[in-house]
Amino acid sequence: MNANSASSIWLINIAVFLACHAIIIVPLLLARLWLWGPCSQLRLQREAVIKTTIAVCFAMFSATAISLFLPQKRPFVVGIGYFFLTHAPDNSFPSHHSTVMFTCTLAFLFWYRIWCGGLLMILALGISWSRVYLGVHWPLDIVGAFLLSVISCLFARWIWNIYGSIIVLRLTRYYRFLFFFAIRKNWVKA
Repeated sequence: MNANSASSIWLINIAVFLACHAIIIVPLLLARLWLWGPCSQLRLQREAVIKTTIAVCFAMFSATAISLFLPQKRPFVVGIGYFFLTHAPDNSFPSHHSTVMFTCTLAFLFWYRIWCGGLLMILALGISWSRVYLGVHWPLDIVGAFLLSVISCLFARWIWNIYGSIIVLRLTRYYRFLFFFAIRKNWVKA
């Protein structure tokens, strides 16, 4: 599970890329779904973005709280295995990277497109593997992240059932006000 001095450099480089840079797909994908798309799909896309954002915010708040109340030292801090990624010696449970990725993945599986969620699941598993492989997380950190992601999506669904129409209305108003010029120039969708 953990890379060592005999591990191939190309596999370590792939793991470093996944661990550090692949998560950028989340904000890029959410921005793309909000700003562009067929007019017939914009409402579905924006609802998925809002639900995903609610779930991710809840997940990250919860992950931070869990890290504070259930501190778990990282593998390299306790001297187990090898590590190939510079990381602060803060608490490791649950993995924040995996929490974000699994939350987005589940949100897309539940509320957008299964094929898109499937592709995100491959990426989420790759990111999670890389964090363990490079020695900055325990496998249990990844399991905890997945379970927290499930709970976060359930929370987002609950919030959506109560406040969904109000949230959509207000965010759409703010968006149209802030992006008036870009909408008028047809750079983004109304």
